Amino acid sequence: MTLSTHVLDTSRGLPARHVPIVLHEMRGGSWVEVHRDVTDEDGRVRFAAPVGPGSWRLRFDTAAYFQGIGVEAFYPYVEVVFSVREDRHYHVPLLLNPFGYSTYRGS
Repeated sequence: MTLSTHVLDTSRGLPARHVPIVLHEMRGGSWVEVHRDVTDEDGRVRFAAPVGPGSWRLRFDTAAYFQGIGVEAFYPYVEVVFSVREDRHYHVPLLLNPFGYSTYRGS
């Protein structure tokens, strides 16, 4: 199973470039770091590490992103926890602005 994400800055109408992201897997009741990456010029990351059944967490360092573009923001990071059950590709987009965010299961 594979995983990707796409971060869009809805306040600017642009991809959120260079957002640090950490992928964690729940193992034995604790989060274990599996992979680190940074969004590309189009705000995307396709994770090299495969994901298996279980609970996963994406931690987006939104403070680093907003500091990089000179914008004060309310949320220093966003964590999205989701469950993998099927053998398929998972896409977890993040719609971001300085004072809010939303996410959904994409395709």
